[in-house]
Amino acid sequence: MTTQQRKIILALTILYTMVILYFIFLAFGRLDTIGQMTDYTFLFVPDSFFKLPSIADLLHPTLMDFVDFGNIAAFIPFGVLIPLLYRTSFVRFIAWFLLSILVLETIQALTLLGSFDVNDVIQNSSGAAIGFGAYKLGMRTKNVWRNIAATGISIVVLMIGVWGFCAIVDNVFTKEAGPFVALHELTDSTGNPATGSKPYSFKIGGQQVEPTYNVYSVEGKNRETYTYTLGNKELFLSLYYGIPDQKDFTGSIRVAVDGHEFLFAAAEDQLHEPGVFEIFLEQANELTITIEGNEQLWDVGFREMKYFWN
Repeated sequence: MTTQQRKIILALTILYTMVILYFIFLAFGRLDTIGQMTDYTFLFVPDSFFKLPSIADLLHPTLMDFVDFGNIAAFIPFGVLIPLLYRTSFVRFIAWFLLSILVLETIQALTLLGSFDVNDVIQNSSGAAIGFGAYKLGMRTKNVWRNIAATGISIVVLMIGVWGFCAIVDNVFTKEAGPFVALHELTDSTGNPATGSKPYSFKIGGQQVEPTYNVYSVEGKNRETYTYTLGNKELFLSLYYGIPDQKDFTGSIRVAVDGHEFLFAAAEDQLHEPGVFEIFLEQANELTITIEGNEQLWDVGFREMKYFWN
């Protein structure tokens, strides 16, 4: 590399660094948000690194899709420019890069111009690593234009490789809602294992209701309580409720999980039509349902969040 070429690369590196620093500290109206922020924000647990947009997402991209790709792509040039200026190993390069990004993220948080986000650190470093790999693969000849073309192709190939790897890891470590489990399939701790297991049709507000899984009511009493053990699961709990047309509009329902009440619906507060209730619970062990009067619940159940291997 000639002295002239080195000066050009150095100037490009400095200019590009200034652009990146502008986006880190000043762009997107960051100065306007200083007065709105009262606390430092430090996010040390990664939660979105492996959530790069899928091909389907790219057909209808959102702002966050561009941000995730941008956090990687914007730092690829450093992986090419720095090794061109200074001979260095990958370990030394990525160590210094990580240290620099950690310092910048910390300054961003302490100046209230943003937050320290470990997701950004991982994504930015991944971009730099892609650039360094492309430099090693592309800069193999004395022909400048051939080297540029080879480096560009290497960047695309490595980016696709990282994208595919992230998709695999995302699939492995992301939980999805499993099949619907009807509540009557569990054993009721009150000693009623078959309660609610025989669905029957009825009308609410003139609408014909055809339960698929179960129906819960007071079973001829004024009040009934059903308690189930869910086993400390992460799940979506759902149910339908209402008072059939042929019955007096009296009653109420309560739904509590581990002693915390999540739903209370009295007859006088309800519309004369089927009600729907669904809630996500990070941990659910004991489910208690209390029914009074003519209230009925049906298709009560949950979908457990599981990894694909479960």
